[in-house]
Parts: sequence; C-alpha cells; structure tokens
Amino acid sequence: MSDAGEPKPNEFEKLAASSQQESLIQEFWAFLAQNKKWWLLPIVIVMLLLGALVLLSGTAATPFIYTLF
Repeated sequence: MSDAGEPKPNEFEKLAASSQQESLIQEFWAFLAQNKKWWLLPIVIVMLLLGALVLLSGTAATPFIYTLF
C-alpha cells in the first residue's frame, strides 16, 4: 500500500522538524548576542513594563499604581 495522499517533506520541513524548538526569549537573546544589539534590551524592557502598567490599570491594583505617580 502506498502513501500517495501524503506528500514527502521538503528540505525546509526536515530542518524545521530536526531543529530544537526555541522560545521567543531564547531567540531574542541569541539575536542580541550574535548581532551585538545590546542597546535594544532597555527599550524592550521599558516597553514590557509600560504594557504591564496598562494591563494592571484596569484591575484592582489601580489605586496602588496611582500612588507611584
């Protein structure tokens, strides 16, 4: 019985299946280390903190956030 319905994986699919699955943080860290783009790290940290502040502003933590400013 042949597998006529299933196409053979191409080179890209073989590489994708064989490589380790990296998380987004691991990929970003490898990018920073390889390309020496360390100046991006503070920008990303500030953006994450501002995003957390926006998300927390709609919760019960709002009175505590307003005391920071």
